[in-house]
Amino acid sequence: MSKQFDVIVIGGGPGGYIAAIRAAQLGKNVACVDEWKNAKGGPAPGGTCTNVGCIPSKALLQSSEHFEQASHHFADHGITVKGLSMDPAKMVARKDTVVKQNNDGILYLFKKNKVSFFHGRASFVKAVDAGYEIKVAGAAEETLVGQQIIVATGSNARALPGAAFDETMVLSNEGALALTAVPKKMGLIGSGVIGLEMGSVWRRLGSEVTILEGLPDFLGAVDQQIAKEAHKAFVKQGLKIELGVKVGDIKVGKKGVSVAWTNAKGEAQTLDVDKLIVSIGRVPNTIGLNAEAVGLKLDERGAIVVDGDCKTNLPGVWAVGDVVRGPMLAHKAEEEGVAVAERIAGQHGHVNFNTIPWVIYTSPEIAWVGRTEQQLKSDGVAYKAGTFPFLANGRARALGDTTGMVKMLADATTDEILGVHIVGPMASELIAECVLAMEFRASSEDIARVCHAHPSLSESTKEAALAVDKRTLNF
Repeated sequence: MSKQFDVIVIGGGPGGYIAAIRAAQLGKNVACVDEWKNAKGGPAPGGTCTNVGCIPSKALLQSSEHFEQASHHFADHGITVKGLSMDPAKMVARKDTVVKQNNDGILYLFKKNKVSFFHGRASFVKAVDAGYEIKVAGAAEETLVGQQIIVATGSNARALPGAAFDETMVLSNEGALALTAVPKKMGLIGSGVIGLEMGSVWRRLGSEVTILEGLPDFLGAVDQQIAKEAHKAFVKQGLKIELGVKVGDIKVGKKGVSVAWTNAKGEAQTLDVDKLIVSIGRVPNTIGLNAEAVGLKLDERGAIVVDGDCKTNLPGVWAVGDVVRGPMLAHKAEEEGVAVAERIAGQHGHVNFNTIPWVIYTSPEIAWVGRTEQQLKSDGVAYKAGTFPFLANGRARALGDTTGMVKMLADATTDEILGVHIVGPMASELIAECVLAMEFRASSEDIARVCHAHPSLSESTKEAALAVDKRTLNF
């Protein structure tokens, strides 16, 4: 006999579990179905983000950052470390603990909010009078019926043709996060977020890391002044970054991987590495959803087609997160999940795509919101720019990390902030003030007139705002 729900959420990642909780808060009878398993086969909700993405990568970045500080920077503070060593297996075990804590936290939140959780893979069966019948294939097969369905099935790593992921030699983000020994040589194809973060982790621990990027510009989506500053920092650290390359045959052997490639000058090259990480983007995950059974429309990429409110072509069926259009970011998925739950409850959910922040958690961190200088030029928008280097910030000097800058772009006529771009210490936290300012359509003068604590890194944001009007006080 089927179990009836007001709302069934397919997928327990950031978009899914947040949508389920919000719908339950609004008085709906909610079920969430998720198939992620932990090492013991138990439920591991949280999706790619919690299990093999955002959370574990930050754990490894933090561990490797501690090692780098102890290896190269503690002496500047008068701290002497003798016999320093790194245990990668223990580092990964700590990462696994952090992941499990997040998994368990989500299960607790489901219980707290009275969300019924089903562990297994959900698929559409058919449309019925009460909504849609959903089959859950797991340890115990279930049949559910939901009046409203929210699909939040996320995305999968995109494989390179001719180099399928084996997660032993050719690694996706999943395999890259599970290494328990430091490869002597590591290759990365793609210099996006995952490539740079994982490359940074293993470079800090001693790997010789080479990144092959097909595009001629480094971090092409980032403001190019910021990207160039980041590129300079990464090369100085020891990352070898090749731009404008064309990857050829990839041969996988028992002891390593050989990559044939051509550099920007057209010269044939070979890269021999112990491990190869492929980070060339992600594809929507609709495999096994059985969308065709109910006529759910997909686009040519396999993404679910939705309108501006995340409605699909089917009445009562919604989709959020990586499986739909827009940036593949966990916080974007969360915002859409909340908005859809509120729309189902008759409220007016809201997502502003113009104020979604982006972050790369390398060192230096890179964070931005709004439009880049190259986009404003392309759009023909008259703007003013202000920059302030962390080199002139007292807190950054005290931290011993003065790499980078804050850059603010404002409308030349109205002074409304159009974009803020940061490369430097704690950029991921500093960007929040800028997101809030843009959400309220603040001007650069608004931030320039707000009192910021001294000494703090956030003063650099104020100084960048002052720089828009060419009146910085500390540079």
